[in-house]
Amino acid sequence: MATLKVAVVDYGAGNLRSVAKALARSGAEPCVTSDPEAVRRADAVVLPGVGAFADAVRRLDQAGLDDALRDSIAAGRPYLGLCLGLQLLFEESDEHGRTPGLCLLPGRVARFPERDAAGGKLRVPHIGWNEVRFAGSHPVLEQLPAADHFYFVHAYRALAADPADVVGRAEYGGEFASAVARENLFAVQFHPEKSQAAGRRLLDAWVAWAGACA
Repeated sequence: MATLKVAVVDYGAGNLRSVAKALARSGAEPCVTSDPEAVRRADAVVLPGVGAFADAVRRLDQAGLDDALRDSIAAGRPYLGLCLGLQLLFEESDEHGRTPGLCLLPGRVARFPERDAAGGKLRVPHIGWNEVRFAGSHPVLEQLPAADHFYFVHAYRALAADPADVVGRAEYGGEFASAVARENLFAVQFHPEKSQAAGRRLLDAWVAWAGACA
């Protein structure tokens, strides 16, 4: 079987090299690129992300990467979103005002509430390790344990309009979507490249699935 060629989308966000190294450890051949045509040609695409939703949307648009991502996904190629790469799949975010996303999944992105369900003050952003419980029918999940611990850094979370899109859940001030999936889309709110053995398991599972799809 040929090595999976993965485009790691570079739109000015940080952490790209560590994501690429983690994908290589899982057996993929990653290429960090800002070239829309390279994104279209790749066997699969990874969209990492840290920072503000609106800035990411603007940079993707300016580089023509938003259309390249849509074209790749429409062609059925596997997609992996990491952190902001999950949030951008949705219709809009209220971060720094209403900003449209890629509109590939129904729902929106909103900041964590200031208080938890019991009325206690909730520290935002959510930073640190948290348990994720997986449930759903996506092929990536077949290779993962029912629950694992991952590293999070985020102040916003996705509010999916279709509960069937949510395949991973965690608790922070209440339950929130920590992994979403639909057909060739798979995305996580946490950082697998910073999540040690659990992150390696997830990337191994995604690369194995994406490779079987290529």
